[in-house]
Amino acid sequence: MKRWLMRVGMLLVVLGTVVGMERVAAAAVPADWTTQLTPFKISGNLYYVGSRDLAAYLVVTPKGNILINANLETSPAQIRQSVEQLGFKWTDTKILLSSQSHYDHAAGAAEVLSTTGAQHMVMDGDVDVIKSGGVADYDTSMDHFPPARVDHVLHDGEKVSLGGTVITAVKTPGHTRGCTTWTMQTHEGGRTLNVVIVGGWSWNPKVHLVTAHGRTESYPGIERDFERTFAVYRALPCDVFLGAHGVYFDLLGKLKRMPTEGTAVWIDPEGYKKAEAAKEAEFYKEVAKEKAS
Repeated sequence: MKRWLMRVGMLLVVLGTVVGMERVAAAAVPADWTTQLTPFKISGNLYYVGSRDLAAYLVVTPKGNILINANLETSPAQIRQSVEQLGFKWTDTKILLSSQSHYDHAAGAAEVLSTTGAQHMVMDGDVDVIKSGGVADYDTSMDHFPPARVDHVLHDGEKVSLGGTVITAVKTPGHTRGCTTWTMQTHEGGRTLNVVIVGGWSWNPKVHLVTAHGRTESYPGIERDFERTFAVYRALPCDVFLGAHGVYFDLLGKLKRMPTEGTAVWIDPEGYKKAEAAKEAEFYKEVAKEKAS
């Protein structure tokens, strides 16, 4: 009897630990990452199908659709609901693209691929991370996720074409080795607009940008990669400013203005320039700090 009670007690302890870990994990995910937004048209054939902060985009073409970002492991159901709420078929998703290989943008990729049969295209530098489910990430503090197959390896400047729409994969490394900024043009109200979907322009807390004072840069050349990335961002023509996270481009603030201003709220070239300049200044400040202490 005592042995049985001991076993039951041990089982309860284990279950309590698991439940506690699940609660911690759930608490660690910001609410805005999982809170659904009503999907909406941004410009032309480009639609928003993400959450309040984890951005996902649907590009609609006569030959099928392109989904940018599968987000968290739990996100595909929400993204699918948004796609279908707009009146499009989930199974018409022919290509899946990712802004970066961190779990908050790529953990749902395996499910999206299995439920749509889409072709998965990933930038060189992020391929091994996607295929290993995050194990190969230079930032070992990042969570792992279900590995996903990669059907085509993209390279800087490569064009992704479907049904007359062309999206350019611009390699902007640093945040991840293969961080990708997507650019395309949309046609709205007789205007042709340059769209920039920023892949990432920051670094996580445990990342080191330089080798100094006993610390080693998180991967060889990360400082140079960021410098190149900011130079690329400065040169990109941008009318419609978007990004992998809603906070990059003031998603929620602009949504509040949308009822009165319409889709024109997404045309924000000055906002793009200011956001890029602020992040670049922050980068150089961090580099100086790491070199000094």
